[in-house]
Amino acid sequence: MRTIGVAVPIPEPWGSRLQRYRESIGDPMAEHIPPHITLVPPVDLAPSVAAEVERHLGAAAEAVTPFTVHLRGTATFRPLSPVVFVALAEGISGCERLEHEVRSGPLGVDLAYPYHPHVTIAHEVDDAILDRAFADLADFEARFEVESFVLYVHDDVAGWVPSRTFPLRAVVTR
Repeated sequence: MRTIGVAVPIPEPWGSRLQRYRESIGDPMAEHIPPHITLVPPVDLAPSVAAEVERHLGAAAEAVTPFTVHLRGTATFRPLSPVVFVALAEGISGCERLEHEVRSGPLGVDLAYPYHPHVTIAHEVDDAILDRAFADLADFEARFEVESFVLYVHDDVAGWVPSRTFPLRAVVTR
């Protein structure tokens, strides 16, 4: 079995900034999780289905047009989950369309919570640090085009490692 995840990586210069911030507050997972918007959470797959999963992801990429994401400000899932995140001010529907296409077929996994696109900046840290993260990045803002998504494979030492990028290929029709 191998553990995979599918996500939209946060591009530079914002990805590095968010990564450094998460590391600076002592988030224990920061070193192993690049900043991203999750499409499919971690799932264990048998190596025998790897080719089928990659074909599925390719088909999903061909069904969705590129779209804009505008990250702005912070929010939290507390008290349900000890998470503070950067919120999407624009691009929610694009992420939902992409997640719908990707999290189907061989990746049709059930979610513990309804899908809510976001970028985690603090997780599994004490309340004071969650409060600090909420305040520190309240003015964070970034805007970028989502033109692809990435299949990640979990490595016990390196964490989440990009395995393959899938460019969005659907054509906008008017």
